[in-house]
Amino acid sequence: VIDGIKRSGRYSEMVKYLFEDIFEVKDINTEHFDKVSRIQCLSENYEMELTLDLNTDIYPIDIATKFTLNLASGIYGDDNEYYDPTKKTSSILDEFEYVMNGKVFRWIEDDAYRVSVYVSFGGLLMELKGDQRHLQDITLDSRVYLLMKKLG
Repeated sequence: VIDGIKRSGRYSEMVKYLFEDIFEVKDINTEHFDKVSRIQCLSENYEMELTLDLNTDIYPIDIATKFTLNLASGIYGDDNEYYDPTKKTSSILDEFEYVMNGKVFRWIEDDAYRVSVYVSFGGLLMELKGDQRHLQDITLDSRVYLLMKKLG
């Protein structure tokens, strides 16, 4: 258990997470696209704010849904190794329901303690705001995996 998040699975112990927390969906905006919704969430452990574009056609989500959100730099236990669909090996991806790979394109200090991190996942965007202590492992121009799994 890490800050209230129970890690399970073979790969969870091998992969270094850059960030992990439990979030609750507070609002869903479905106005702009048919298959993509922008969700607004708050975290339970670190009081982070999350805005995330989500393909709700393949991963439906409702207001008040709780989920774990993990950001990782690698998926096989090796930070430098990216997903290879030709590999027949298992990875951390097997332990989550929704996964995206993206790049950090903006990292802004909002004030002395809070930062905003922006990641693009092939056009789907994420903004994660909160205490810089919890986001210090995420660096500008780095590649990250977003890993989600609903709770309950």
